[in-house]
Amino acid sequence: MEEEIELKPIKKNPVESETCLNDNLNSESLVVEVCVEVIRPGGKFGTRHWQALMLFLIIINAYAMRVNLSVGIVAMTDNSSNPHFPKLDWDAKTKGLVLSSFFWGYIVTQIPAGHIAGKFGPKFLLGGSMVVCGILTLLTPVISMQAGWKYLCFLRFLEGLCQGCVYPCINTLMSKWAPPAERSRLFASVFSGSQLGTVLTLFAAGMLAGGGGGWPSIFYVTGAVAVGCALIWLAAGSDSPADHRFISAEERRYIESALVHSSAKSKSMKVPWKAIATSGPVWAVLITHLAQNWGFWTLLTLMPTYINSVLGFNIKSNGKLSSLPYLGNFILTLSFSWLADVIYQRRILSTSTARKMFNSIGLWGAAFALVLLGAADHSVTSAVTLLTMAVALNSGTFIGFLVNHLDLAPNFAGVLMGITNGISNITSILGPIFAGIILTDETDVNEWKVVFYLSAGIFFFGNSIFVIFGTAEVQKWNTPEGESKKNDEP
Repeated sequence: MEEEIELKPIKKNPVESETCLNDNLNSESLVVEVCVEVIRPGGKFGTRHWQALMLFLIIINAYAMRVNLSVGIVAMTDNSSNPHFPKLDWDAKTKGLVLSSFFWGYIVTQIPAGHIAGKFGPKFLLGGSMVVCGILTLLTPVISMQAGWKYLCFLRFLEGLCQGCVYPCINTLMSKWAPPAERSRLFASVFSGSQLGTVLTLFAAGMLAGGGGGWPSIFYVTGAVAVGCALIWLAAGSDSPADHRFISAEERRYIESALVHSSAKSKSMKVPWKAIATSGPVWAVLITHLAQNWGFWTLLTLMPTYINSVLGFNIKSNGKLSSLPYLGNFILTLSFSWLADVIYQRRILSTSTARKMFNSIGLWGAAFALVLLGAADHSVTSAVTLLTMAVALNSGTFIGFLVNHLDLAPNFAGVLMGITNGISNITSILGPIFAGIILTDETDVNEWKVVFYLSAGIFFFGNSIFVIFGTAEVQKWNTPEGESKKNDEP
């Protein structure tokens, strides 16, 4: 006999909470808010955690295929560490164009992917795009050596088209699988794969480039592993608890009862484009996302070059040093996400305040570290320490603006992520290009100072907008009027 999930109607003072049936009451309201206390199913590891684990692996591989070129391009253009493989004669501007070409495609598919994932489900779109991206990665060495950098730019553009589907699909999935009480932990755990993927790739790429397979092996390994993980997802992933074949009735009821703002009929809802376009909180997330992407991708794509040209480390050591900041980011992401869920469950801070606090750690903290880096003596110890601090503190954004899409509109989380992540990748392109223009001499410390100070200023501005105009309140346009009454019923 199935064990019934226990629902306890309880009276509480009006507070900001996704689990409450009326989240829009303010502190001066005379109406008593009725909340539903949902009891978690027994066991520590459920189907929702298996889904999150597979998405975590997807993110690891997505980032492995993004950043493989950041280390690979150092070995491709300087074969002094492994002369058995060809050297490609590319200058700094050419390398900047090659590194940024991924994002030209990445921008294009973001919004369509969010819309398609919401209408038809994200499972096959996510898995299929990763399979294709893996195959393209396997072709990278041949295209680079035989066709030239312009064709490599086109290949990376196609990879960007594929990976433009990843974030919107995962956001759509998380809106169906992550209960509010576990949202920060599950969301951050999945997206921490971006940091672990970066760490593993930066670390392993240097070793692979210096080994018997040379720099081509970087792309063969990352491409093959990505295809394998994508096939696992296609075999075992699911769009929602309702679609999963093996989830227990108890866990399904727990998830669906907790997600009171995520409608089961979200696939049939029309996207409120006008409301989204005129929403102040959405614009706050977008501006913050633009700032984050400028600094993050400038550091990610150029850190190996900085370590090679300024600090003077070869390709093997370069990969290890480049991976340290992202290892710190991975560790802090998990720590911050645990702390965020404790704050939510114990109601220590409102969700809005917590989001702004973590985002400030992520962007203002990173900006401070980059300012110090620009003013430092650029010794190995000081440079690596401050780079690690800047990237590690940036992990606060995972529990800040990145999860905020789910707060604002669970029914359109994929669409929102597609919009902000798509538009914000304009700065993912501009950051490396501007840095390439500034760095006429990659060994000139003063030119690197300009790159660091510019990123710090953009970080500071972006977070200032989020602190002033951001919120975690569910927006009215999340649910059409006809659906809202149904969703508000206990």
